Amino acid sequence: MSDVIEAAVAAMAKKVTGGFDGSAKFVISGEGAIMLDGDGVRAADEPADVTLTADADTFRAILEGDLNPTLAFMTGKLSVDGDMGMAMRLGSVLA
Repeated sequence: MSDVIEAAVAAMAKKVTGGFDGSAKFVISGEGAIMLDGDGVRAADEPADVTLTADADTFRAILEGDLNPTLAFMTGKLSVDGDMGMAMRLGSVLA
């Protein structure tokens, strides 16, 4: 597992307690993927209700609270594929 994925899993696990109702995959370009579901956060690449894709700097800024996920999406830094409603719920979970 890459250092970027490992750091992102740790940062996301601190923000998300008790899992998530649904499944989301975060694809960090050139690094790998992270899954968030009812079991919590882990490094994995599995089918999900929604897939969010961005580069490492964008994900880091979102997780650190320096970039609003909606703004990242609106400016093309974050792409969303799948259930948009679930993607919106993720914004409040990661804030």
